[in-house]
This record gives sequence, C-alpha cells and structure tokens, in this order.
Amino acid sequence: MTSGFLMSTGIVALVSPDPDELNSHGEKMSDFHKSWGRVIMILIAFLLFYLAIKKGFEPLLLLPIAFGGLLANIPVADMAGPEGFLGIIYHMGLSNQLFPIIIFMGVGAMTDFGPLLSNPKTALLGGAAQFGIFGTLVGAVALSQYTTIFDFTLKQASAISIIGGADGPTSIFIATNLAPELLGAIAVASYSYMAMVPIIQPPIMKALTNDAERRIKMTTLRHVSRLEKLVFPIVVLVLAILVLPESTPLIGAFMFGNFLKESSVVDRLSDTMQNALINIVTIFLGLAVGSKLASDQFLVPETLAILALGIVAFSVGTASGVIMAKIMNLFPGHKINPLIGSAGVSAVPMAARVSNKVGMEYDRSNMLLMHAMGPNVAGVIGSAVAAGVLISLFK
Repeated sequence: MTSGFLMSTGIVALVSPDPDELNSHGEKMSDFHKSWGRVIMILIAFLLFYLAIKKGFEPLLLLPIAFGGLLANIPVADMAGPEGFLGIIYHMGLSNQLFPIIIFMGVGAMTDFGPLLSNPKTALLGGAAQFGIFGTLVGAVALSQYTTIFDFTLKQASAISIIGGADGPTSIFIATNLAPELLGAIAVASYSYMAMVPIIQPPIMKALTNDAERRIKMTTLRHVSRLEKLVFPIVVLVLAILVLPESTPLIGAFMFGNFLKESSVVDRLSDTMQNALINIVTIFLGLAVGSKLASDQFLVPETLAILALGIVAFSVGTASGVIMAKIMNLFPGHKINPLIGSAGVSAVPMAARVSNKVGMEYDRSNMLLMHAMGPNVAGVIGSAVAAGVLISLFK
C-alpha cells in the first residue's frame, strides 16, 4: 500500500514519468515534457507571480494565467485535459469565442470615447499601430516561403499577426475563425504581451523620441456632449455592418457595452458589465489561457515561433504609432506628444498608462493619460476592424 502511494506522488511522476502518459489531445508526451519541461513551466509560472505581485505588471491578467499554467503542469492530475476543470473552462468559453465577446462588452462599458471625439486626429495613431499586424502578416508569409524555419499557412499567419494589436480577445476571435489549431499558443502570446506592456513599450518609445518631444504638453481637450457620445457607438456599428460585417461580433459587443453606459438609464446593467461580469470572465479566461502553458504545448518550436513573431508584431505596432505622431507634428497645428502614439495598440488602458508614466518621468506636470486614451480606444476599434478584414479575406 505504501509503495502504491509513493508511486502515485508527483515526485515520482516527475523523476520517473509514465511512458504511456497522454497529453490533453490524447497524444503521447515526450520524456522531456513529462519531467524537465514541467519543472521549467512551473518556474515560469513563479516568474509570472513575481512580475504580477512584486512589479505590478497587470496582475488581473498575469495571476490567473500564471496559476492556470501552474495547475496545467501538475503531473497525474490532468487538469488541462478534456475532463479536467481547466479543460472544461477552456471549451466552455475560449474555443467558442464567448469569453472574448463578453470581455469586449465589459471593456465597452468602461470606455469613454470623449478623448477620441475631442481630438479625432488621434485616431490616426490607433490606425498606424495596426501596421504591426499587417507588417507581421507579410513577414510571416515571407519567412514561410523563403526559409525552412517556419511553415505557416496564410490563415495561420493572419491569426498570428493580430498579436501585434496587443488585444487578447481579438486574437482569440480571429484564431478561432482562421487557425483553431493555434488558438492556445496565440492566446498565450497575446495575453502575455498585453501583461508585458510596461516592459516592452518604454524602451521603444524612448529610442524613437528625443527629450524635447517627450516634454511636449498637449492642449486641453474640448468638452464632448452627451449626444455625441450616445450617437458615436451607433454610427460605428452601422458602418461596421455596412462595410465589414465580419468584425461586428466584437465591435457589436464593444458598442453595446458603451451604448448602455452612455444612455445613463441602465446604470445597474452598465455597472454589472464594468465590474462583476468582466471580473468573473477575466478569471475564467485567465485560467483557460493558462491551461495552454502545459509543457507539451508551450515548449515546442511552433509556439516559440509564434511568441517570436508576436513580439515583433507588437514592437512594430508600438513603433508605428510613435512614428505617426512624429510625422503629424511636421504639419501645422497643435503638437502631439509622440509618446501617446504607443497607446495606439489596443491594450486598454495599460498602454495609455504607460504613455503617461513615461511622459511623467521627464516632466512631472505633464499628464498624458486622457490624451493617450484617444489612440488607445481607436486601437481597440482598429484591431477589431483588422481582424474583420483578415477573416473576410482568408476565411
């Protein structure tokens, strides 16, 4: 009896793994993934705990993802399998697009389009940041054609490229439509880079700007009427329906949440979307994404290639927004602080907070947060539109 108990422990499973053990897909696992691979992923989960708790890097995302990754790599328990609770959560809302759409509803209810409407030209910064998506699409296709390192189809390259928008829900949405076999890797990459915005963006922002540009103070935003805020989500949704119906699941959910908020007559529903609903779904979504941090799914060349392409896409998107702001400053009119160009990626509101933080490092009185929210919310719409374009072209 004692020997039977000892043979069922996690220590034995790591040191002397079962040669017939199967992964969540019913396939045999390599000895590396069953032993050292799990140890490596558990250490990575601890690193994510450290970044979330000690460094404060988006703990709402990192902690559920990291804990899901920790649970997914526990031997014997098979929590990420089809019958495990992580696997059930994954199929309940991630593989069928439900969680991303609910997240977009909650984000819409928390979004104020006032900064964008008061300074519409900042929408160009959100549009420029999408260059990272299409640039990476071209790069991924070129690498697949001219090298033996990558072998991604056009659909797979399209799904990977959306990581450049730093928008987890949109990445899941397009991956489900174009490359469901890569959904786990794309979801992990996208949410990892969303959480790493405070690490990745500042060096790029500082490298592309000088001291004088970082100190530019932008003019006070004009007042935006309630009617403008009420009409805007309907106009955007109608345009999406007429021009790009493929994007309407995301844009529709986003505008629905925002319309309820701006209507001011359903405060209970709006409050639920902004707090209870989005918090519950964030927990489930984080655990579901973390379930794909299992060693046999993460420590493989394909996933590592997606992570590499994802960081390129995100970096290019950040740089494109900053460069667009510098180009806009060449023309007459009010100057734009190029730091807010980095907020054109759709990581709301993390990217806007990073723009503000970097700006305040050079001038404590230079508050850029509200100005950065303009390109930030434009980036959310832009990434959803980009996803719709890619789906309509390649589905």
